[in-house]
Amino acid sequence: MKNLWWQTGIIYQIYPRSYQDSNGDGIGDLQGIIQRLDYLKWLGINIIWISPIYPSPMADFGYDISDYTGIHPLFGTMEDFDKLLQQIHQRGMKLVLDLVPNHTSDQHPWFIESRSSKDNPKRDWYIWKDAKPDGSPPNNWLSVFGGSGWEWDEKTGQYYYHGFLKEQPDLNWRNPKVQQAMLDVMRFWLDKGVDGFRVDVMWHMIKDDQFRDNPPNPDYQQHMSTYDQLLPVYSTDQPEVHDIVKKMRRLLDEYNERMMIGEIYLPIHKLVTYYGIETKEAHMPFNFMLLSTPWQAATIAAAVDEYEGLLPKDGWPNWVLGNHDQPRITSRVGIQQARVAAMLLLTLRGTPTIYYGDEIGALDVPIPFDEVQDPQGLNMPDKNLSRDPARTPMQWSGEPNGGFSTSKPWLRLHRAWERQNVTLQKEDPYSMLHLHRRLIQLRQKEPALMHGNYAPVFSDHQVLAFRRYAEGDKSFLIVLNLSHRPCYFKTDNIKISGTIVVATLPELEGTAVEDSINLGGDEGVIVELAYK
Repeated sequence: MKNLWWQTGIIYQIYPRSYQDSNGDGIGDLQGIIQRLDYLKWLGINIIWISPIYPSPMADFGYDISDYTGIHPLFGTMEDFDKLLQQIHQRGMKLVLDLVPNHTSDQHPWFIESRSSKDNPKRDWYIWKDAKPDGSPPNNWLSVFGGSGWEWDEKTGQYYYHGFLKEQPDLNWRNPKVQQAMLDVMRFWLDKGVDGFRVDVMWHMIKDDQFRDNPPNPDYQQHMSTYDQLLPVYSTDQPEVHDIVKKMRRLLDEYNERMMIGEIYLPIHKLVTYYGIETKEAHMPFNFMLLSTPWQAATIAAAVDEYEGLLPKDGWPNWVLGNHDQPRITSRVGIQQARVAAMLLLTLRGTPTIYYGDEIGALDVPIPFDEVQDPQGLNMPDKNLSRDPARTPMQWSGEPNGGFSTSKPWLRLHRAWERQNVTLQKEDPYSMLHLHRRLIQLRQKEPALMHGNYAPVFSDHQVLAFRRYAEGDKSFLIVLNLSHRPCYFKTDNIKISGTIVVATLPELEGTAVEDSINLGGDEGVIVELAYK
């Protein structure tokens, strides 16, 4: 069976505000991305996913869209976008756009019409409800960004629902006209030649039609987001959402080899249902297990096996270590283990997604309270939940502002940018950047690693080991030490005989191994086995 581009490729997420500023306003833009395409090609990236670039009041930095078929002037023009798409395709790469179908900006013409009067034709495009007799909201649903999910509208005397900011009213996806309008948006970009979509908060798109109260979360703890006080069993992941995703997929299937990724934070047994019956829904529901699973070898091994076991027939796996909503991997597990994490990400079966900057070991940057811009951080200031630390400008060089901009960047850079940047790491064969590049090169060269089979081999409190192999082709053993102390690996599950081809410590490369493997703390190796 032919392997499709999203099954053999490596996805790289760009947060456009922070990638490269081309016009000196301190904010990254489309021309900036164009300037860095050769770097991405050098790294081995072949799929670029760009966070939202549409017109927006920027209440949630582009996830509040006021025009689905335009480009925000901050990022450039539609001509810039067309040039970016052409340049990406010229290099044999693919472009995936962020689609935000669950909610619009409150400045979107649809919502302006909807809130103008109760009998406006677009009233039912959003979720409007009367207050309870005492004037309180229709139910107890909460906003992800803090407080109630309901906002009172004085003019028309009803509440509207917003799962996120009050400036982000949720669309009523039970309305066929809403469905058609959003499919038309997708068609607009597909006709331009965009290769696919990453669909934001896919599991939020349909709500319980009885608007029942969500139950309390028995596991809630004080440090958690206020949203986690309730279990969102009625406000998210409703059965009817699958009909919507199927319609989106049918549209994509009218085009040649277009792809859809769904953003879905759900337990793995629920996540896999978004592949759909006969895999007719999302091509890849984003698998966030490595973002939430404790960084322990046996726990991660069990998580990988659970996911592999639950995947539907023909369901293609994928793995993510970081994104614009989560702390960076280097800040979660430390710089040494981040090298091991990169090896894990790029050797597991399935499509890997790299978050910009992770390839140089970028860290979360402490943003002073008076500089916080993320609404999640501003609305819950005592909980340290701002996403700004993981969204700081890319560190390109030792030039002023890290080569990101000629003026003050919208967020500050890491203090050590002068010695932790792409330019220096390109010159250092032992750098995190070169480790990523060598892992990508090996993966893209070897069918066993790109789309071969996965077999668990061993795990304990230190070691995670698995095998990747393709019928009639090479076989690789990956052994990772997820602890800081030396470990000694030997197993009866597999005959160990081969040569280390890539290691987190390059001095090990070329070493022959027989029967056992001894690793220092924070080390990982890929062994090409001497047999198929």
